[in-house]
Amino acid sequence: MMSATAKLISGYQRFRNEYYPKNKENLLKLSEDGQSPKVVIIACSDSRVDPTLILDCDPGELFVIRNVANLVPPCEDNDNDNFHGTSAALEFAVTKLNVESIIVLGHTQCGGIKALMDNSNEDIHSSFIAKWMQQLEHVRDVINNSQQYTDQTSRYDCCEKKGIQQSLENLMTFPWVAERVKSGTLTLHGWRYNLKTSELCALDNTSGQFSKVS
Repeated sequence: MMSATAKLISGYQRFRNEYYPKNKENLLKLSEDGQSPKVVIIACSDSRVDPTLILDCDPGELFVIRNVANLVPPCEDNDNDNFHGTSAALEFAVTKLNVESIIVLGHTQCGGIKALMDNSNEDIHSSFIAKWMQQLEHVRDVINNSQQYTDQTSRYDCCEKKGIQQSLENLMTFPWVAERVKSGTLTLHGWRYNLKTSELCALDNTSGQFSKVS
């Protein structure tokens, strides 16, 4: 059986022999002119959710930021001791690349959301994941205390959606995002991908509901 890394090398060879010759002109143009994507996708690190595959995009079309549970943290003081990988990538895309849209792309069966919902009493210092997911602790607590959700699957579903909504709210805490949104040069979107059905749903900011994209 071919090892995982050997499979990657084989894939690279196919890329060099098949994809690269057919798309050489565009790839060289990207190399010479630099990138100029119009859209930022903030997606989950989940290996099953590849934005460029789902959205059928070519190299250079999307600026993709991936992390556990596709979360955008609130804007924080840069003088503290934390590192801000997601915020740094976002700042570059907005202020240097001048993207036109930011899309928070969530998905069903999110492992980060599941870990948050299943381990409500975990010490936040016990793992990097727990500390990262602490951003949604108040969302989890509201869901768990609600009588509306009768099973854990519905709680996962709700938290995944609420996580997208909170990330959109957190985006507006960054001054260079808020300024561009208010001026009309930048738009924010919340999308959610269903792993089982491949359906893509978009958040309606007025109703707060997700509707299937047709």
